[in-house]
Amino acid sequence: MSTIFITGSTDGLGRAAAQSLLGQGHRVVLHARSADRADALGELKSRAQGIVVGDLKSAAETKAIADQVNAIGRMDAVIHNAGVYTRPGRGATPEGHAETLAINTLAPYMLTALIQRPGRLVYLSSGLHRGGEGSLDDLDWTKRAWDSAQAYAESKLHVVALAFALARRWPKVLCNAVDPGWVRTKMGGAGAPVDIDTGQRTQTWLAVSKDAAALVTGRYWHHLAQQQPASEATDPRFQDALIGKLGKLTGVELPEV
Repeated sequence: MSTIFITGSTDGLGRAAAQSLLGQGHRVVLHARSADRADALGELKSRAQGIVVGDLKSAAETKAIADQVNAIGRMDAVIHNAGVYTRPGRGATPEGHAETLAINTLAPYMLTALIQRPGRLVYLSSGLHRGGEGSLDDLDWTKRAWDSAQAYAESKLHVVALAFALARRWPKVLCNAVDPGWVRTKMGGAGAPVDIDTGQRTQTWLAVSKDAAALVTGRYWHHLAQQQPASEATDPRFQDALIGKLGKLTGVELPEV
């Protein structure tokens, strides 16, 4: 059985993934944004291998999350599930970053760099990432007029590019990105066409399955099938430029090998 850390696992797809993996007999480390959110985990709390607490909007708390995970031990897989959709404004984190960028891009980047390297990494993206192609000149939205939909699309392009970059840099780690579809969660709304079990299935399969089809790296998935992502995501020049900018914004370097 595997040990898996899932960010944003108090509700939605993260909680569904945790329940699925626990039901299969795996060990799961949960993540909650706050102590109150951790207390609301209910029966999952007693079944978990551990619970880490921290707000991914804050760089200091994100680093503390990595420390808490490392104190539990090496994970076999990490599912980077946490994210926000549209925000009414740019907002500002304690470090002054746009909140969408901080939660959806900077946090998974930092956790990837700081958590002891697992055997598998899975990043939740979105089909909307294809609308995020464009310049990296104003990654943090300090010059452009705020566009919440564009910021979300860009952040989801970033995590696909990160998964593909890691597949090149870390060949011993299986690194993949997943579009779960438009799922009936608090974020997706009651009218979304995809049920939550279908929405969680691909990322949990990639995290633990011994099927030959799952033992691949540098792929983009939707409902257990590989798809072609946006061209920028697969471009090593874009990947390297993105990682360079994320390193500067966070002060955290991603190990080369």
